[in-house]
Amino acid sequence: MIDVAAAFSPSYAQARQKFLQACMAAGLRAQAHVHPLKGRDGEALAMDVALDGAADARHLLILTSACHGVEGHCGSGVQVFALHDEEWRQKAREAGVAVLYVHALNPHGFSHRRRVTHENVDLNRNFLDFAQPLPANPAYAELHELLLPPAWPPTAENQAAIDAWMAAHGIKAYQAAVTAGQYQFPDGLFFGGHSPTWSNQTFRRVLREHAQHAQGLAWIDLHTGLGPNGHGERIFACKDDKAAYARANAWWGAEHAVTSIYDGSSTSALLNGLMWNSIYEECPKAEFTAIALEYGTLPMLEVTDALRADHWMHKYPGKASPELAASIREKMLEAFYTDTDAWKGQIISQARQAMFQAVEGLTRA
Repeated sequence: MIDVAAAFSPSYAQARQKFLQACMAAGLRAQAHVHPLKGRDGEALAMDVALDGAADARHLLILTSACHGVEGHCGSGVQVFALHDEEWRQKAREAGVAVLYVHALNPHGFSHRRRVTHENVDLNRNFLDFAQPLPANPAYAELHELLLPPAWPPTAENQAAIDAWMAAHGIKAYQAAVTAGQYQFPDGLFFGGHSPTWSNQTFRRVLREHAQHAQGLAWIDLHTGLGPNGHGERIFACKDDKAAYARANAWWGAEHAVTSIYDGSSTSALLNGLMWNSIYEECPKAEFTAIALEYGTLPMLEVTDALRADHWMHKYPGKASPELAASIREKMLEAFYTDTDAWKGQIISQARQAMFQAVEGLTRA
């Protein structure tokens, strides 16, 4: 077994190297879906996939990282640790559960320390039928110019205007307006896109290759940036379906109830274009049960401000001094990755528990 801290990496390039080495040590073949662009340091980018178990297994657990690129520091650490964890791998093998590791759903964002894809799209708002009218978000439209002002840091007047909006509508409404997903402003925050991204299309190919045979399908999607530092909230990640929610609670709700965006119990707002839509479309015969495991880092408004600064820097290229740009990139990392041994230990212990519970749930089904 690998040391907990050693499973995590300070960069995408190192995370990918550790993942591929872990696959090799586990005797697994990693399949690289190569991204068309290069990384921050000129490195190759890829969505790497490894299947641990029988290709025709009835039960499949999918474990994904870096849907929101910079969050991949956390998710990659979980995946690398799991591949070195013989007790975990034996548990899945003996239960007849195959495990599909999808490393870096959004490798470009991971490498460049951004949450979005190279198209400036929030991948977890991009899974829609783009032939249909796209969801409207009039509250975001009210806030867009305030969120991304011409100068950074924002002026006192800008902050006062945002504070006034929150005072009038409430902080929950502010979170929902900003994060629910918007399809009007391509340079804005939480933009869901106008067409499927590279990551969307590539992940669907992965599902068609590896997941269509499964009768029981579980998914743990690893995220960071919401909730108390180090706490892993288990957010229901399926359609608003009572039977699926009951399964999720039976599997993962022993100590902490599985929360839901549908009933307001989650720290997350109700969102559009979620990635799990792909399962219903690509694997329609499977009984599907899933959670997003969402680990806390900084308070929500600090995370939002880090995202605002990052988007400002890309909306107004060349405006940030080298010192300001470095500060913005560092704050982005802090917003989605707490680089301490204590936090990493919390991440691994909670993810490991959820993975064991998923195997037990699949085999009870």
